[in-house]
Amino acid sequence: MRKTLLFLFLAALPLMVSAQSAMKFAYFNYNEVLSAMPEYAVAARNISDLRAKYDAETKRSENDFHAKYEDFLEGQHNFAPSILKKRQAELQELLDKNIAFKKESDRLIEQAEQQAYAPVHAKLKRVIAKMAQENGYAFVLNADNNALPYVNNMVGEDITIALKTALQ
Repeated sequence: MRKTLLFLFLAALPLMVSAQSAMKFAYFNYNEVLSAMPEYAVAARNISDLRAKYDAETKRSENDFHAKYEDFLEGQHNFAPSILKKRQAELQELLDKNIAFKKESDRLIEQAEQQAYAPVHAKLKRVIAKMAQENGYAFVLNADNNALPYVNNMVGEDITIALKTALQ
């Protein structure tokens, strides 16, 4: 029984090796394809506009703080101790609020980016899957960030341009 199984395994080994060598794969530059998508440009513009609004509000808050701080510095020698403490507390509260706003705006921008780019990434994944099925690729690799230092072009195919065309 063992000899029969060993014989069958050895007989099937060349078939498995030839099947593996017949596998095709594809690779592409994810960031290049993503940034070429019209939907990506729209999402990036929306995020940029949102970021500009938050930056403007942050700048306004900083200017208010600096104005109050300058007023404090100019008058601190003339303030009664209780007024001095009150103004210091106001400045500290304003500074804390500005820091909290900056953290919250960063969080909100990050959340908006995730929401804005999610449909773009999903569309790209759908097109990749469709192209892989149509062309019989066993897998598709992301070649960004030197993640794919060598590719045998006899086996792998660069589909960056094809994806950019399909996504236009």
